[in-house]
Amino acid sequence: MQRNFFALQSPQSAAVLPFGQTFETQDLAVIGLLVILEGVLSIDNALVLGLLAKRLPKDQQPRALTYGLAGAFLFRLLAIGTAGLLLKWRIVKLLGGGYLVYIAVRHLFFESKEQVVDTIRVDEQGHPIIVDAATGEEIPPSEADIEIDERVPVSLSAASSRARTFWGTVLVIELTDIAFAVDSILAAIALVGSSPADQAEGALHPKLWIVLTGGMLGVILMRFAAVVFIKLLEKFPRFEEAAYLLIIVIGGKLLIDYFFNSPQHPHRVDFHDWAHPAFWIFWGLMIAAFCVGFVPARRSEGLDPDSEESASG
Repeated sequence: MQRNFFALQSPQSAAVLPFGQTFETQDLAVIGLLVILEGVLSIDNALVLGLLAKRLPKDQQPRALTYGLAGAFLFRLLAIGTAGLLLKWRIVKLLGGGYLVYIAVRHLFFESKEQVVDTIRVDEQGHPIIVDAATGEEIPPSEADIEIDERVPVSLSAASSRARTFWGTVLVIELTDIAFAVDSILAAIALVGSSPADQAEGALHPKLWIVLTGGMLGVILMRFAAVVFIKLLEKFPRFEEAAYLLIIVIGGKLLIDYFFNSPQHPHRVDFHDWAHPAFWIFWGLMIAAFCVGFVPARRSEGLDPDSEESASG
């Protein structure tokens, strides 16, 4: 049987679910981690969808966002269906791990640093928006285009610049949904691990339900809980940084799995067995990355010029 993270129970203690799925209490820890990742990443997703929709007349914006959410749900269903196959292919570890490390490193180190400090806030309708921290005013369309390009994992600037009509905007929203869905599905795939060696030909991965849960959480959190996580970021500004550090660790796990393990020797580096040092190294790094979210931001971060003047005075 598949050994999952926190595999401290015997295989006999796993509950058997329909379609060959299994549940163990340690799976709840993986779901909890996915909630944190999906929650923080859903902020960028919700922000970008809102910025794209704001290009349209106000009476068309709700309809465009509704189509966007429907597309996000549909694509995640398709991606999860594909994940059943992806979990069987080793090359996914190389491509997926490289992709996760790329988007995290890009976000943490290579996004442009603007002179104006931007802050995420919630508007009167309860939607996340970006405001100038100095003036409190919503950023202008020219800066919104920059934010869209920086926050989408894969650049869609060429298509985004043409999204001025209703259906053109809907198309770009759907492409954005796809870009955001890929990293969440890959993270879930990394956490459940490869298919068990003794799995019957054509059988579903016994932890595919975790990937399904992660994908659906992305849509639910984007629609209903993004504002909650925005308020969390206001209190703990480094939580977004912590989420991308977690993605680097997860991407690194996939890459190590690919380069050091093989079907013939699947446990050279075993992240799924508590008795193996790699298990503790991985989860030690995950906990350290998570704790970064609680590190106080530097005093200069997020302060507007008036605050700094009064502090110095």
